[in-house]
Amino acid sequence: MLAGLLALGGCARSDRQNISEVRSNLVGSFDSSAQAAAEPEYFTITLHTAEVWPQRADGPWIYVEQAMAGMADKPYRQRVYRLSALPGSEDRVKSEVFELPGTMDEVVKNYAGAWKLPEPLKGLTPDKLVAREGCAITLTRDEKSGSWIGSTAGDSCKSTLRGASYATSEVTMTKTMLQSWDRGFDASGKQVWGAVKGPYIFLKVPVDAIATSQTKAPAPKPAPIDTMKPVR
Repeated sequence: MLAGLLALGGCARSDRQNISEVRSNLVGSFDSSAQAAAEPEYFTITLHTAEVWPQRADGPWIYVEQAMAGMADKPYRQRVYRLSALPGSEDRVKSEVFELPGTMDEVVKNYAGAWKLPEPLKGLTPDKLVAREGCAITLTRDEKSGSWIGSTAGDSCKSTLRGASYATSEVTMTKTMLQSWDRGFDASGKQVWGAVKGPYIFLKVPVDAIATSQTKAPAPKPAPIDTMKPVR
């Protein structure tokens, strides 16, 4: 997802180094419990990612699964991302977004928890995935902070969810943190779903830490407004 060379400390960064860094930042387990504790309008959400099909030369491919706290067996979002370099650019990586085959219920039944398996999505091949055209995120490396920052392009990511015309996604990631702000807008540009105040902030944590925090967590709190509800 990155292309070009970056002079950093006298050394040039290759496409391979950039893609490897994004993959390393993205793969792992995250949760938003710290943010939810401090800001009641946010939910505690878990985010698990795992590399799939590492033998393929056209990746990396990353399986992504999000669920509300205490509902790990019923994730509300399951996707596959493909990372690639952007020819002719400097320090940029493209993350394409794909849906898994089947209805929402079938995807949950067939793939929930796949991130825990030794070979996630074994038996599935990329040609079975459904590309979300216009929803790719272009990430750019901030030289000063080392963060990767990116978003979808304009209104290119079409959506019909809850009366939306299109969706946007803004991402910032580091070695220890992932910020994600997904929103839906109608044809007039009015927001109709997604967090209103700002992005969800996910901190990378050990898997057992997520399990422990969720067993101690209170029952999920109701959304103060409908637009705060997580969506697929």
